[in-house]
Amino acid sequence: MTGKPRIMRADDAGIAAAARLLLSGGLVAVPTETVYGLAARADSIDAVAAIYRAKGRPDFNPLIVHVPDLARAEDIAQFDERARKLASQFWPGALTLVLPLKKAARITPAVTAGLPTIALRCPAHPAMRAVLQTLGLPLAAPSANRSGGVSPTTAQHVLLSLGQAVDLVLDGGACAAGIESTIVALRPGGWQVLRLGPVTEAQISAALGPPLDGKADGKIEAPGQLASHYSPGKPIRLNAEAAAAGEFLIGFGAVDGAVNLSPAGDLAEAAARLYACLHLAAAAAESRIAVAPIPSAGIGAAINDRLRRAAV
Repeated sequence: MTGKPRIMRADDAGIAAAARLLLSGGLVAVPTETVYGLAARADSIDAVAAIYRAKGRPDFNPLIVHVPDLARAEDIAQFDERARKLASQFWPGALTLVLPLKKAARITPAVTAGLPTIALRCPAHPAMRAVLQTLGLPLAAPSANRSGGVSPTTAQHVLLSLGQAVDLVLDGGACAAGIESTIVALRPGGWQVLRLGPVTEAQISAALGPPLDGKADGKIEAPGQLASHYSPGKPIRLNAEAAAAGEFLIGFGAVDGAVNLSPAGDLAEAAARLYACLHLAAAAAESRIAVAPIPSAGIGAAINDRLRRAAV
């Protein structure tokens, strides 16, 4: 592609244009309730390869596949009673399930990085749902940014990160949740959270009982498991009560800064603003970033997970 990528509103015309591009193997940045996703048809080797090239993403890092409903998900993966229970409670929404891949599923192997499992999500955002329903194909859609960088929560974030590597950006405004989906792997003997997100571990426990003891075995089964991720390209100091010389302070609650994740101390608001604030910090004149303490209760655990990985 040459020239600047198009930006279109996520209206009927934009949805139709996105579906046409995706059908032909193109890359489209689409808003979801979590972050903007870089979508391509999941059954095409060439289209999925284009995702990896655009993001500079390591090919051992699997991609999440987005589907419009449970029926389409069950065409792709093996669902048991636990998986259906989670889907009934949290889909459409910010929960990704890692399940055994069906042998007959029409998913190109690059999506799963050669693993026998697949990560599936049914998103809630009306734009992504409309694209999925119009296209009639599952979409691989990691975050629409260069691999390892700060995830995009606006159309402008996508352009700043990917530039001409994307064919079309559907502008649906700022993402409501602001951090990536929770990822849960269902094991033969229980379940594990592979990535913290808007759906909390406590909510999963309420549905399925307590998780397996211990952490995942360290192999990459889903996005967001790399030790270093979400980086704004500057050193980050966490749990800062005030800015030191040369630091851009991201505040929270009573700890104010150049920007504040939530002056009211609302963790949901902080999650929604996290990446936008990191983008502002990356563009600021200061050479380093400081972030105020964030409580680890509820979604705060997911915020702190992202900040720790960004600070590596």
